[in-house]
Amino acid sequence: MSPAEEEKSLPLPERWPRASKFALSACAAAVAELVTFPLDLTKTRLQVQGEAAIHRSGAAVGRRVPYRGMLRTTVGIVREEGLLKLWQGVTPAIYRHIVYSGVRMVAYEHLRDSVLGRAEDESFPFWKAVIGGMSAGAIGQFFASPADLVKVQMQMEGKRKLEGKSLRFRGVHHAFVKILSEGGIQGLWAGWVPNVQRAALVNMGDLTTYDSVKHFLLLNTPLVDNSITHSIASVCSGLVAAILGTPADVVKTRIMNQPRDCQGRGLLYKSSMDCLIQTVQGEGFMSLYKGFIPTWMRMAPWSLVFWLTYEQIRRICGVSSF
Repeated sequence: MSPAEEEKSLPLPERWPRASKFALSACAAAVAELVTFPLDLTKTRLQVQGEAAIHRSGAAVGRRVPYRGMLRTTVGIVREEGLLKLWQGVTPAIYRHIVYSGVRMVAYEHLRDSVLGRAEDESFPFWKAVIGGMSAGAIGQFFASPADLVKVQMQMEGKRKLEGKSLRFRGVHHAFVKILSEGGIQGLWAGWVPNVQRAALVNMGDLTTYDSVKHFLLLNTPLVDNSITHSIASVCSGLVAAILGTPADVVKTRIMNQPRDCQGRGLLYKSSMDCLIQTVQGEGFMSLYKGFIPTWMRMAPWSLVFWLTYEQIRRICGVSSF
């Protein structure tokens, strides 16, 4: 049998390992996103409440800020906008995760196995895991930033309708086209700096924690590579990711949601650092953790669903465990 014929006879994951891992991680991320998206919507609504910059600009004069908390915000969305509005913006969110999760998972495994390298006992040193996790998250988020921008802006459409404002978008395609026409190619990457910063921090918590905890358990406890080990590692990764990523997530959400002039420049914030300073000065340091509870409550089940699904899909398809 010729080398070409031997290659064709190999299973798909062995012929195209990176493409296969990209597709598998994208499928797992889509499942996790559908399950936990209402918490992401609630988190986004909470993060833009009470923006000091809006009040200074006079855009919120006479308007009461509905500080309702996580549960009351969720119930309010259902009552005021309808149950299905809890999934408003889920389509670009899934698009985003197909790109984001696919790229970050492939990039991390490549960095771990080929660039940074494991130790002699097959463990992956923590400092290398931190570098790999942050790098993979930043790379994945940069490519997924346009879809994330559309997701954030579409999540706020229901609130605009309740405030008597005209809706900005008719759908996902219209949102992409409108943002592109108003701000050009660079307009699709509005807020990409805090977005990438957040992704680096989140993946330092998510990928780094999951990989480190999982292999620590396998090397130092009687636990084996099964769903119990995956569950423990994913719960730890979700908590650490929420703690590290929420401040950058607040900044990212506010920059992406701010009004813009005809040149696509933000009217409230000049940069992510300016947004950070204005937020802390106007609302206090803890305002950086607005939406932390729904963020954590989303990241914990998201990580659990994603990692369990991803590990099982890899096993079913004959790909080695992560």
